[in-house]
Amino acid sequence: MPNEKLADVSATNDVERIEAPITWKAYFMCAFAAFGGIYFGYDSGYINGVKAMPYFVRQQTGMPYPAEGESDEGFVLESWRDSLITSILSAGTFFGAIIAGDLADFIGRRLTIIAGCLVFMVGVILQTASTGLGLLVAGRLIAGFGVGFVSAIIILYMSECSPRKIRGAIVSGYQFAITIGLLLASCVDYATQDRDDTGSYRIPIAIQMLWALMLGIGIAFLPESPRYFVKRGKLDNAASVLSRLRGQPIESDYVQHELAEIVANHEYELQVVPQGSYWSSWANCFNGSLWKPSSNLRRTILGTSMQMMQQWTGVNFIFYFGTSFFTQLGTISNPFFISLITTLVNVCSTPISFWTIERFGRRPLLIWGALGMLVCEFLVAIMGTADGDNPNTVKAMISFICIYIFFFASTWGPGAWVVIGEVFPLPIRSRGVALSTSSNWLWNCIITVITPYLVGSDKGNLGAKVFFLWGALCTACFVYAYFLVPETKGLSLEQVDKMLEETTPRNSSRWVPHTTFASELGLTEKGTLAPEIVEDIERKGSVV
Repeated sequence: MPNEKLADVSATNDVERIEAPITWKAYFMCAFAAFGGIYFGYDSGYINGVKAMPYFVRQQTGMPYPAEGESDEGFVLESWRDSLITSILSAGTFFGAIIAGDLADFIGRRLTIIAGCLVFMVGVILQTASTGLGLLVAGRLIAGFGVGFVSAIIILYMSECSPRKIRGAIVSGYQFAITIGLLLASCVDYATQDRDDTGSYRIPIAIQMLWALMLGIGIAFLPESPRYFVKRGKLDNAASVLSRLRGQPIESDYVQHELAEIVANHEYELQVVPQGSYWSSWANCFNGSLWKPSSNLRRTILGTSMQMMQQWTGVNFIFYFGTSFFTQLGTISNPFFISLITTLVNVCSTPISFWTIERFGRRPLLIWGALGMLVCEFLVAIMGTADGDNPNTVKAMISFICIYIFFFASTWGPGAWVVIGEVFPLPIRSRGVALSTSSNWLWNCIITVITPYLVGSDKGNLGAKVFFLWGALCTACFVYAYFLVPETKGLSLEQVDKMLEETTPRNSSRWVPHTTFASELGLTEKGTLAPEIVEDIERKGSVV
């Protein structure tokens, strides 16, 4: 679309014609980005098995192998070492996610993801080369920066590119890819666990580079986010990208109407919160009243607390420390196999959300998912505390842990990622999603630091009692979802803005679109967006 024609962007007041019909091409282009979840999941999951490998434990601690017939209950990493190795990745991802919020506005969503892949591969090389604690920790810290880049911006990219009617399913695919990564990590760990050389841990570590290469190369062939180009004032590029994503010619009314709605919404948001300096652009994330659902402050709190709550469910206790936990129970002959089963349940349960999140919505899934998880967690805690030495009781505990994982994987796992990609307005979206993702990693880091001290045999030694803690936190998740999470199903990102202005979370499911931003800001008699709006957006195009 040449620049001289941008003053005549066709617009509409019909809320049903602001987006083109879904095509398979558009679906697969958006879905590929979800592949980023594989290396996020794999990197999070491989360490669970590696920390319990006999060769790795001996190498890190200097302890001799247990004699034949001797219990290996105490043959585990010390709590401080376990905590450091696991949590240092999350520390890197926290800072990586925040930095990515800036990079995504400066160099674009795609290039930020590619940069994350490159940084991640540097970290993997260092981990693979390690034979001691220092280099391993340094490699996991650097890899964490790369994971932070990707985990924040993949959600942003998919939310901005996906058709509204399948956006929840597309973003849920990211969580599904995470579970695939966790499963692949468990399989590789299971295959190498008995090697009596450095290959036992180096093979699982080195394989990660494959996922980063596939994502980095693949994303390079996908289009940039149209909303990024609108934010930069490059409306001709935005129109071209929309044409490619929606499978329609640039002159199509569908492409024109969607572009007009994105432009009009961005103009509206800039009127509400004017642009300023770099630092004021970050401060804008915290503008507005705490009691107003549509304020930037309320949205930022919603995004960051949503990711905090996802970590509070306690599911990463199973995926990070499950193998060690099952070993400490003392009644399980093959903890690696049990860990593999829990990961397989996670994988098989997540695709259910592809349908349910668009059929029933985000809000019901989060409410009922929290309820299911808290019941299972309290049951596991009670059984383990009352009769934890009974092998039959332990089998029942594992069964309820699997049911608990089912509830997480089909509700809070994908649901939390979907919501944070939908609730922020364009001027602060990249930073809002970055802050939300960094909150996920901050709480991930906190939990991975303290958990070994809670359950370690040389520290708190809570054992199954730790599930009382996770159950209590899931109760908080249930209350949180009921009172604070809005329903965003079937709405464009621009319509979500309007919904948050006109309703409350508890009533949001009954809200329906009734006008467009383009019609509110001004349509000409020819049915085009007012030229001064287009000119203003092009003039104000900015990275902040």
